[in-house]
Amino acid sequence: MKILLTGSNGLLGQKLVALLHQTSGIELVATARGANRLATSYPTLHFVPLDVTDASKVQQVLGQQRPTHVIHTAAMTQVDECELNQAACWSQNVTAVAHLAAACAQLDVHLTHLSTDFIFNGTEALLSEEALPDPISHYGASKLAAEQAVQRTAGLRWAIARTVLVYGTSLVAGRSNLVLWVYESLRKGQKIKVVDDQWRTPTLAEDLAQGCWLLARQSAQGIFHLSGPELLTPFQMAQQVATTFGLDATLLERVDGQIFTQPARRPLRTGFCIAKAERELGYQPHSFADGLALVQRQLAL
Repeated sequence: MKILLTGSNGLLGQKLVALLHQTSGIELVATARGANRLATSYPTLHFVPLDVTDASKVQQVLGQQRPTHVIHTAAMTQVDECELNQAACWSQNVTAVAHLAAACAQLDVHLTHLSTDFIFNGTEALLSEEALPDPISHYGASKLAAEQAVQRTAGLRWAIARTVLVYGTSLVAGRSNLVLWVYESLRKGQKIKVVDDQWRTPTLAEDLAQGCWLLARQSAQGIFHLSGPELLTPFQMAQQVATTFGLDATLLERVDGQIFTQPARRPLRTGFCIAKAERELGYQPHSFADGLALVQRQLAL
């Protein structure tokens, strides 16, 4: 089994490299736009530069590497940046997916594509795979269009993995996430405002990597919701971070999301029902408390 991974420098990409690199029976090809930022941690990792927005490069790399499976994690995921730079967002999140889907279909490669809870409008929580998408931001619209591009590609074998609010530690400097932001802020004694009127099922990056591997290993077909098992507000998550790390929870200020002026709207309630993934894939995510305990151990190394 030969897996080509896009976005290997990102948080999920790093966790997939950690999971799949040197695993028996798997030949891993890591790709990203720009240099390999994991070279120090994984000196024997097979890395190929790839800009997925370049159709000819996508065809060339897949044609040369001939993977049996592609796991596509590369994307423009900063919601406000997507709202402000809509052309770049569409190129990275939709056009690139169409290129990959076409190449995978042509070469009979199974594609696992990563999507998001932000394709929903936020009126309901604990959504199943059958819930009707209705994005309220350009980021959400781009990710829904990408899903549709995957589904409409003739002859493509595909799985779509939707996820929610991914957190975890990173080997290289990059984007933060809610857990690390709260941890770093409280550790420095900084007061922070955290919203308590939005609901999510936070996802440990290692769990999401495991879910993507399960999809690829089984050459699964269809849409799967992969997230953590608990519906929480960011404020509730922040309280648990403070407790886990023994930090001062009085520095946390509970606020409503409407106090922030942001270019892009956020859905108020999402979070996933993960029963299908548990039943069909054997997906077993950590509880949020156990996920935080893992992050704590990693930060202590």
